[in-house]
Amino acid sequence: MRKRFVAIVFMVTTVSILIGCSGSDKPAERRRPVPKRPSASTDSKTVTAAVDSTGTAVIIGEITFEGKAPKKWTKSLAEDMAVESACIAEYSDDPVSDSIVLGKENQLANVFVHIAKGVPTNAEYATPSEPVVIDQKGCMYKPHVVGAMVGQEIKILNSDGIMHNVHALPAKNTEFNKAMPKTRKTYSHTFEEAEPIFPIKCDVHPWMGGYIGISNHPFFNVTDIDGKFEIRNLPAGTYDVKAWHEKLGTQTQAVTVVDGKTHTLNFTLSKS
Repeated sequence: MRKRFVAIVFMVTTVSILIGCSGSDKPAERRRPVPKRPSASTDSKTVTAAVDSTGTAVIIGEITFEGKAPKKWTKSLAEDMAVESACIAEYSDDPVSDSIVLGKENQLANVFVHIAKGVPTNAEYATPSEPVVIDQKGCMYKPHVVGAMVGQEIKILNSDGIMHNVHALPAKNTEFNKAMPKTRKTYSHTFEEAEPIFPIKCDVHPWMGGYIGISNHPFFNVTDIDGKFEIRNLPAGTYDVKAWHEKLGTQTQAVTVVDGKTHTLNFTLSKS
């Protein structure tokens, strides 16, 4: 009797296991992977803009001054600087204002030239890793005018070894006023908004002044003592090129450029 009972239990258990292993007669449902939507960085428009954002066209030019500069624009700063012997010692001749600096044939230095219109609005450009350097030397800002890209480091030096302060007065970006005593040799700052040009000054030495232009693209330049400028790597297209000078205002010209070609664009600025 006992053996018969054990056999029955064994049969029931075996049948239960077989039923459990067989599972459902329907095949298991497989979930299809959901395709990922492209992110903004891989969107076709962004990729296209990045590819087309630079080219091989070049604009070169010369900017000259027509007329005679008022004496106050080129006045000697020797009397002002007499209060700072360390500064006046930097000069073998009388230091003069940087408000207008002319070459031998009236070429105009310190003109900020930039593409004001025509750069694709959806183009993206890498921020340069190299800083733009402004030195406080001889109680002057050297260079007098600089350009930088949004987010690019602007490194300000104090080579004079005396008390200076750097007071930036932008319209769109945040104003700052940084003391630079003789023990502070460098100060770095970045600007987060494109802003064509704005002044910086030293409140300690009122004759000290300079200008910074902030761009969201790399198509800008500042003229040298020969009045020369060069803007490289432009994509083919039509652009408004604007030249700005602190005393002579602005002038804009339109130009159409072609890949692989160098285009000449000259400006003549005069006192209005």
